[in-house]
Amino acid sequence: DIFELLHKKDILIENKPFALGVRVEHPQLIVDQAQYNAPVRNEHLPPASYSLVAQTGDKAVYSFCMCPGGIIAPCATSPGEVVTNGWSPSKRNNPYANSGIVIPVDESDWSKYKEFGPLAAMKFQSVIEQKAFELGGKTQTAPAQRLKDFVDGKTSSDLPKTSYQPGIKSVDMCEVLPENFHVALKLGFKDFGNKMRNFLSNEAVIHGVESRTSSPVRIPRNRENLQHPQISNLYPCGEGAGYAGGIMSAAIDGQKCAVAISEK
Repeated sequence: DIFELLHKKDILIENKPFALGVRVEHPQLIVDQAQYNAPVRNEHLPPASYSLVAQTGDKAVYSFCMCPGGIIAPCATSPGEVVTNGWSPSKRNNPYANSGIVIPVDESDWSKYKEFGPLAAMKFQSVIEQKAFELGGKTQTAPAQRLKDFVDGKTSSDLPKTSYQPGIKSVDMCEVLPENFHVALKLGFKDFGNKMRNFLSNEAVIHGVESRTSSPVRIPRNRENLQHPQISNLYPCGEGAGYAGGIMSAAIDGQKCAVAISEK
């Protein structure tokens, strides 16, 4: 709503690359066995995590915000959309591990929405989130598919339990994601399966969609004083304004803006 307000008032904003994909959930035991090379995790070791990346033609596929012992949560900000994200409680004691598996989005992907000007990338994002809502059953139920079924091109006949509390519905995730994205994801998952034992498993489930890795819009600011180039005393700040990619970087950017304000 802030982006739309600024655009309506002819206040300068611009499209920004972000990333799009799915959130994959494994039993934590599978990740522990792969990473510790042991049948069970020693009680003195923390729940294992992973960081994976693959290059598939012109698209990179990578893990993002991996949450050991974590929970997949609904994160929609408007009616009629489904958005997933992940988090871990401090004890990391949930029986599941989840991670975003995402692909960069650039101008070539949102060019079909160029009529929306600086909101074109956001429009590309919202269309996919709305499709996830429709295919998920028009509630906060998330469209989902067993991981190996997705790679093999099969709609899952059933789905296992999940940490995603609103529930999941079996769909062909290729109907949710643009073709170049689901093709790249399949290649990426195959590569991850070669790098990490039992990663490519039907015990794992992909949930749609992971689309809020960072903002699809940047509110510009002057490099010297961090104010908007058109409006004095407007300090675009943090992740929402397009200057951070996570909790820590957003906090640091907040400190930078606070210093700039105090110096003024």
